[in-house]
Amino acid sequence: MTITDRKSLPLDFLKPVTELENQITHLSDLVIQNQLSLDHDLDLLQKDFIDLKKDIFSSLAPLQRLHLVRQADRPTTLDYIPHILDNCIELHGDRGGADDPAMVGGIGKLNGQTVVFIGHQRGKDTKDNVARNFGMPSPGGYRKALRLMQYANNFHFPILTFIDTPGAWAGIEAERLGQGEAIARNLREMFAFQVPIICTVIGEGGSGGALGIGIGDIMLMLEYAVYTVATPEACAAILWKNSQQSPEAAEALKITSSDLKLLGIIDHIVPEPLGGSQMDPKLAAYYLKHELIKNLQNLQLLSNHQRLVKRYQKFRKMGTFYEH
Repeated sequence: MTITDRKSLPLDFLKPVTELENQITHLSDLVIQNQLSLDHDLDLLQKDFIDLKKDIFSSLAPLQRLHLVRQADRPTTLDYIPHILDNCIELHGDRGGADDPAMVGGIGKLNGQTVVFIGHQRGKDTKDNVARNFGMPSPGGYRKALRLMQYANNFHFPILTFIDTPGAWAGIEAERLGQGEAIARNLREMFAFQVPIICTVIGEGGSGGALGIGIGDIMLMLEYAVYTVATPEACAAILWKNSQQSPEAAEALKITSSDLKLLGIIDHIVPEPLGGSQMDPKLAAYYLKHELIKNLQNLQLLSNHQRLVKRYQKFRKMGTFYEH
């Protein structure tokens, strides 16, 4: 019996899991070194370990989910793509002089069907994150995404988008280059594309930066992912002038997959391996690929006009409420 090696998880709520895992690893080493027969005890500890993880991950608070998906070993768009698409090729540039590394895209085959993929791309370490601007796209990134989506529409290829950003880049240079206009243009154009569009929140879906590639016929969301109009820290600072109240803000914002499914913002929740996608990226990609294939097949049964009408109605009914 072995436990898969992985990076240490510094999150407070995962400390009991880490401690028990270390105990099992230590006991396993003793068994091997001293040729002891403790298989039954190890099996019991392993069962306790799995039960503990199930208990913790079934009751994560919204802010804990946010911290989980911000971890460096959480799979990114480019981690999923090779396991989901065959013959995939990354395409570069917005044809306007920019090639934003925080937004990636390309072409590949999903179950034999040619598709275009677009997604936010975070880094894996500090150096990579600086190069990719922590997954926060500039206007050139959204214009690259639009170019690829227009290409997909012209050649009748379905579009798959993968959302994983704390938000669009909000620097002075981004504003000078037209960040708001770039996102707004994407929103408008995505409502008009004739091809099927499936959007998936794979990590943190933050604000307009997420919406810039988030208009689609079907909205999928990984089990532990979050999708929010503003980060809980920013929301707490705005409402209460105190970012320490971010747990309360996270609860109020309804950022989890289960809350958003109830509100009708997303359509389907994609299950993750126990402990999150970072525990088994290949299995997580398998679950996601299955959902993408199933939903794409269903969308292709509709006419272009039917899809456009349903897409419009889907977003028009968001935010409706009744006063008593």
